[in-house]
Amino acid sequence: MLLSLEVLLTLALCASAASQMPLGRPPLPHLGDEEVSPFLVGSRRQRGANGEEGDASKTRTFTPTNYTVVQDFFVQSLPGFNSSGFDPLTSSFGLIDRSPSRWTSFRHAVDELNRDADEHTAYKVFYVARHGEGVHNVAERVHGSSEWNRYWSMLNGDGNLTWGPDPLLTHVGVSQAERNTAAWAKEARAGVPLPQSLYSSPLSRAMSTLEITWRDLLFSKIAPVVKESLREVTGVHTCDKRQTKSYIHKHYPSFIFEVPFSEHDQRWSPDWRESDRQATFRLQQALNDLFATDTSTYISITAHGGAIGAFLRACGHPNAATLGVPTGSMLPVVIKAVDHRSAQNELLAGGQSIAAPPRPTRVPRGPERRSVEL
Repeated sequence: MLLSLEVLLTLALCASAASQMPLGRPPLPHLGDEEVSPFLVGSRRQRGANGEEGDASKTRTFTPTNYTVVQDFFVQSLPGFNSSGFDPLTSSFGLIDRSPSRWTSFRHAVDELNRDADEHTAYKVFYVARHGEGVHNVAERVHGSSEWNRYWSMLNGDGNLTWGPDPLLTHVGVSQAERNTAAWAKEARAGVPLPQSLYSSPLSRAMSTLEITWRDLLFSKIAPVVKESLREVTGVHTCDKRQTKSYIHKHYPSFIFEVPFSEHDQRWSPDWRESDRQATFRLQQALNDLFATDTSTYISITAHGGAIGAFLRACGHPNAATLGVPTGSMLPVVIKAVDHRSAQNELLAGGQSIAAPPRPTRVPRGPERRSVEL
């Protein structure tokens, strides 16, 4: 039977419309309660803690080849900054602009950087926090850094203090984390952009600090993600060996794990310790991963002194060699990432690990027998 011209045209239009309809996505695979993909977490929290919507709160994702620090916003990012006596928690985190509209201006400036960026470029703001004081920090003060590195750091304790594996916060450490909470609450009232993503080292002192810092402001909106690459410089020191995945899930049930995440610590060795170059390479890979998988503009990382130093070196911070972060404090960094062959950083490689010092058989005498109040 011959079809009329009108019928043929109708069928052709229907076929054309159908060909332009998006294909349905297959159902996502089921993940266990403690093993939620960070890709899914990122997608469900892109609205952000401040309720902002749209492309302004997101950045494009890619794996960069170059990182630089934008020096226009925070005093600690200015070359030659003297950090002596500087407390970011009492000075709007070091923001140069101290006007009442300072955070609104900051947000607009960061949004403008991303709007005007080409397809090879993205900007993110990292709030890099150090855990509060842990038992191992007290032990190092008691024994002195030289003896700590030579002997005590390789043990689990001294009879008075227990720091290995994976020491907890002291009472002072808890107070430091609470001070961080108060600083964030104050700046939140002034309009600071709160993190859209929370990441933590898998060590207890970092997760506890994150939990205390954000439990009132963000825990109902954002699930923190545990990332192996954010841990402290690892190996030899027992304080840097993490607990099992099952332990973390039991004691920190609000946290989720990156995928994959092993049950046991496969990175810590009693005989070999990461070098500074290896740690910098690891944190560079962590940055690559965050830029490639998380569209958030504002990201919180809770980690450790050594890891933060490696982070600053990896992003080319002008004060990486001199800028320290005290326990329980926080450092904002605005990073420009470029994915282009004409803008490459030095290619980093792991290099040689550092061998553990020989273990003496005699227990040294000294201040280790003093009673210490935690």
